[in-house]
Amino acid sequence: MSFAYSLFFELTQLSGLYGVYRYPYRFFEIDDLICNTLGGMTGYLITPLFVFFIPKRERLDEIAYSRGEIVSEFRRIVAWIIDIALIIAPVVGFFVFNKEIMNGDIVGYKLISTFLISDFATPIAKFITNFGGAIFLTVLTIILFILIKNKKIGLSIFSNLVIITALNQLKNILQRPRPTEYRIIEETGYSFPSGHSMISMAFYGYIIYLIYKYVKNKYIKWFSIVLLSILICSIGISRIYLGVHYTSDVLGGFSISISYLVIYISAVNKFFIEK
Repeated sequence: MSFAYSLFFELTQLSGLYGVYRYPYRFFEIDDLICNTLGGMTGYLITPLFVFFIPKRERLDEIAYSRGEIVSEFRRIVAWIIDIALIIAPVVGFFVFNKEIMNGDIVGYKLISTFLISDFATPIAKFITNFGGAIFLTVLTIILFILIKNKKIGLSIFSNLVIITALNQLKNILQRPRPTEYRIIEETGYSFPSGHSMISMAFYGYIIYLIYKYVKNKYIKWFSIVLLSILICSIGISRIYLGVHYTSDVLGGFSISISYLVIYISAVNKFFIEK
């Protein structure tokens, strides 16, 4: 085979690429033909010596599958960071760097102000929004810390609330103004991201994770998860209903907290709770 390949190239050179050129662009060299043929034969003979030291395909597949079954916390964090960078970050970034009021905000704002506001719904919205307030969450955190036997978990709940509250100061950098068309309650400060929505998603989202991980009774587990999920969404809707936030404020707050929770949970499990 090596002789045939070598002969093919030598003839190609001699014929001027089989007539493309009027004259040969290289000479036909017998020495090249002999050396190339001997090189091919030598390679064929010594290849088994090197193949002996190379793992077989089945062994390589076995190693790859075994490594794939064990996913370290570091690899998970890296994977989530990549996911956030490629998927979540552009969405959040759009909200973060777009200080102008978007059409979707205006539509959602006007739908609620025109069709949903009522004497029946207003007290409910005022009541629900308190579950995302700083006073209620601080008191709840203290109660949970006292009741939970594993103080590492209690401290992780406390630190989660502190960190996400600090992250919400992002609104002081962006300085997006609050809605002004109608106000059922009065709020100070800036609009994006919604503090109640952002902090509620991070706080109750972490509680949902703890319930899923540690509660054994499946009925209590899933009832609590569904109830808290509804509460998170209701808090976000209440902020729009009460006229203190736009739709993008709420969605942006939720998105930022979900991104934060992924990293926070992985870090806390790796370096604190399971250490």
